Amino acid sequence: MACLAVTPVALMQDTLRITEVFYSLQGETRTAGLPTVFVRLTGCPLRCGYCDSEYAFTGGTIQTLDSLMEQVASYRPRYVCVTGGEPLAQPNAIPLLQRLCDAGYEVSLETSGALDISKVDPRVSRVVDLKTPGSKEVARNRYENIELLTSNDQIKFVICSREDYDWAVSKIIQYGLDRRAGEVLFSPVHRDLNVRDLADWIVADNLPVRLQLQLHKILWNDEPGR
Repeated sequence: MACLAVTPVALMQDTLRITEVFYSLQGETRTAGLPTVFVRLTGCPLRCGYCDSEYAFTGGTIQTLDSLMEQVASYRPRYVCVTGGEPLAQPNAIPLLQRLCDAGYEVSLETSGALDISKVDPRVSRVVDLKTPGSKEVARNRYENIELLTSNDQIKFVICSREDYDWAVSKIIQYGLDRRAGEVLFSPVHRDLNVRDLADWIVADNLPVRLQLQLHKILWNDEPGR
């Protein structure tokens, strides 16, 4: 019987704290509009001023990787998005991403870019949110991650103001982001920045970026689990 005992340490090595798992339409990124399973991990070391997922900072439930894989499979999805919070704040996000790829799903990771992305399975499309000054967390950007980007990855800027826009343009030029990543995404802060202004700036500058409007907020007012 002793050989069947599961120690707390062994259990923790195969678990994650999860806020929610749900099936909906992807609201942004290159797969916007496509049915997707979302696995939202609990916890985040950042506190962005415009955060729309503060409910994922604490709480959640402990789940094993096996149970998560079963939940995901029950929806029979093609696309899976691992999000947060900040997923990479939990080390077991790395094996979860690998297992999702091994199962044949098209997997994306939404990460703040404040943590090291080097251990993420290269089959995952890493959506790296480069924090603008308006986020109040610009000092947390880990610029070493930029060297790791491939055409499978996406860089995201959440734009609060014209100053944020100009800052983001300067980073695209400085790091050649449109050549490093497959997509560069610009999102206006919901209800704070006029999306038509952002669209006009992008067109006027002939900027090599994709404007995204966060479809889930338009359809469901950003309700949790939608």
